[in-house]
Amino acid sequence: MLKKLTLAIAAASAVTASSFAVAETVSSPVGDFDVSMNVGLTSDYMFRGISQTQGNGAIQGGLDVAHESGLYVGTWASNVDFGGDASVEFDYYLGFGNNITENISYDLGWIKYAYPGESALNFSEYYGSLSAYGFTAGAAYSDDFAGDDTTLYSYLGYEYALPYDVGLALQYGKYDFKDATFGNDDTYNDWSVGLSKTMAGLDFGLTYSDTSLSGSECAGFVGKDDYCDATFVVSVSKSL
Repeated sequence: MLKKLTLAIAAASAVTASSFAVAETVSSPVGDFDVSMNVGLTSDYMFRGISQTQGNGAIQGGLDVAHESGLYVGTWASNVDFGGDASVEFDYYLGFGNNITENISYDLGWIKYAYPGESALNFSEYYGSLSAYGFTAGAAYSDDFAGDDTTLYSYLGYEYALPYDVGLALQYGKYDFKDATFGNDDTYNDWSVGLSKTMAGLDFGLTYSDTSLSGSECAGFVGKDDYCDATFVVSVSKSL
């Protein structure tokens, strides 16, 4: 939910059917299934520009099963630290993604964020995105954030292949809350710039992220004024 040199994988909320790294294909009477696992370390678990580990590293991993039709299901976990009883986050998601043309694709799904030991933090989202020629526009809607708050996270992203097989990823997002969450305000923006490179079978990443939240707004939301500041995150992951 919401609360700096290590090894990571993308958060499940960013997973789409097309991003699964296939480890094994299983044939069945109802079609082929791609089964994949991933594990990684990150210097800071960032979610929409806010640290989920109080600026510390995280160990993360997931399991995904995708049918050839585009239907997929998966789970993902990471350690977290909000200063309370929750020490781990488990995500469970179900979705459907496919190509419309060679350069246009979509993804629709539902995800549950669960925090054993502090169930008041649990919430779920319905998400969708449309990608075309490197650009992605998406949104995620929740009606049970912090119990009964309604939220909408919308974002625009762009991915581009740089020379030497380096990947560039840009994203700008807006997080809207029904209730006034940051003093008299009910919204904030986040943005990130990421570089990625695969070497020796490992996926390395370097990401810069920041938010529009002031120190006092951040402290009121997650308990400390620097968990929403500009941050560089180093990560490495492996698909199994």
